[in-house]
Order: sequence, then structure tokens, then C-alpha cells
Amino acid sequence: MQIRPARAAEAADICAVVRASIIELCVEDHHGDPEILAAWLANKTPENVARWLANPANINLVAVEGEAILAAGCVTTGGEVILNYVSPAARLRGVSTALLAALEDEARRQGCTACDLDSTTTAHRFYAARGYADRTEPVTKFGLTAWPMRKTL
Repeated sequence: MQIRPARAAEAADICAVVRASIIELCVEDHHGDPEILAAWLANKTPENVARWLANPANINLVAVEGEAILAAGCVTTGGEVILNYVSPAARLRGVSTALLAALEDEARRQGCTACDLDSTTTAHRFYAARGYADRTEPVTKFGLTAWPMRKTL
């Protein structure tokens, strides 16, 4: 596995990984509710992913094995992790941990002393085990529970 910057030409493949991760791995969050899923997936299109990749305030990374994208992540130049999704086929292989560490390294390079994120319920234990702590009580967004978290770098 290698972690590297995402390429614009990979927008559709990144989008497919993000959507599959949400649909298949985040059931604890969406509970199979079609309305919640529709709201969560609404902006997960190849066109929007291409915009995220082109945004100079975003540092987009992918974990790859050969040409296959295993996971996709994004941290802003201000230290907010705004994307971190793993392919269902790559789950529990250490891919998400390695990608998160690379995102944190990028935040450090930007001069950030902390990373913030809004965790899903599914990923809450994952982030806590990697040093993130709840900043506030969870909030509800689009029918989903979001856990505002922070890690000092």
C-alpha cells in the first residue's frame, strides 16, 4: 500500500470509494434509511469530488495498492479533516490508520498544531483510539449524529 496525493483523473474512482464506504460501512449512522442516505450522498458525485481535488485549501490523499484506490482522505490547510473513507474491501487492514497519520502529517506541514473533525458514530471509536477527543456533545446534521473531535498534533 502507498499513500500519495490524489489526482484529478481519479475523481470518479474516489467518489465510488466514498459512496461504497458510506453505504456499506456506516450502517450504524444511516440505519439503511433512504432519506438519510440520499442527503448524505447528495454531494458525493464525481463532479463535486473533482472540485474538492481542485480546491487549493484542500490536501487530498489516497491510499492505493497498484492502481486500486483503497481509501481517500482530505485535510484542509487549516487542519480540519473533512474526508476519510475506506473501501469496504480494504477495511480492517490498517489503511485508515495510515491515511489518517498522513493527513495529520500534512496538517503539521501547514503549521497546524491540532486537527479537528466531525466523526460519524461508526468512526467515533476509531478516532478516539488514535488520540482524538470529543470537543463538544454530539450534534445532529442531516439526520446523522456528528461527534466534533480534536487531536493536538
